[in-house]
Amino acid sequence: MNLQIKRFLISATLSTFLYPAISLAADAKTVKMVAKRIIIDNVGLMTPESIEYYAAEDVYLVSNINGNALAAEGNGFISKIRPDGSVVKLKWIDGTQNNVHLNAPKGIEIHHGNLYVTDINQIQIFALPSGKQKASINIKGSTFLNGITSGNGNFVYVTDSGLTAGKGSYASSGSDAIYKVWPNGKYELIIQDKNMGRPNGIIASGKELTVVSFGSGEVYRIDANNKRHAMPTPPKGGLDGLLKLDDGRLLISSWGASALYVLNNDNTYSILADSLDAPADLGFDTKRQRVLIPLFKLNKLVFLPL
Repeated sequence: MNLQIKRFLISATLSTFLYPAISLAADAKTVKMVAKRIIIDNVGLMTPESIEYYAAEDVYLVSNINGNALAAEGNGFISKIRPDGSVVKLKWIDGTQNNVHLNAPKGIEIHHGNLYVTDINQIQIFALPSGKQKASINIKGSTFLNGITSGNGNFVYVTDSGLTAGKGSYASSGSDAIYKVWPNGKYELIIQDKNMGRPNGIIASGKELTVVSFGSGEVYRIDANNKRHAMPTPPKGGLDGLLKLDDGRLLISSWGASALYVLNNDNTYSILADSLDAPADLGFDTKRQRVLIPLFKLNKLVFLPL
């Protein structure tokens, strides 16, 4: 499918802390929109992968892999950051501390008073607001638990991107899957298929799921019968984070494009922001109406008002 690309809110450099976006022409006309991008840098983040808005305290929670994404080294941590970028506590939840089991945290989700964290082949659960660990759930057969989203009940959905250690990088483990996980330690395999393209970001709407894949660059919907349905695919892949706006549009972060895509309701793609090096799992600040973007390789955060 040939998709029309429109470009909005493009920023040319990450060299300043706060700056206006630059509008570019699209289809022989210029769409002028004014926005400000906030860059959070040099605060001690170590491979930030996911960010969540914790409304009860008006802060952001950020997962830090702090090393190899597959290494069970017990040194991952969760940071607590204010909306102005200042640090409440860098290692609010610290894998090196007693009574904390946290290795290489990736996707995080706040649901029913708990903070769920995907962590290699485990799901870690922490109580809110205390941050005390409640459970560590081993997901048998998984290799790279990654994306996570709340379900319509006291459970979450989790993706397994199907990666394992390879020569100099990662290799496919063939464990690509989606799981349903409850806080009591129960879990259920929803779908498993080595051809899922390394599923990453995930959102739930009722009994249907929408998933983006990091390996194949696909976007697809999974219906109540666990069957996959293809959706329009963006021009470049390495798809990571996924958000759904109130108007039905999807926001998708892409490593391949170094950008934040918008899948519009007419099935066309727009670029909401570019010059984003390795944009990872997305969060959304409902109070300030801003998209929260960790930059995986640069140890930075980007806050982008809509």
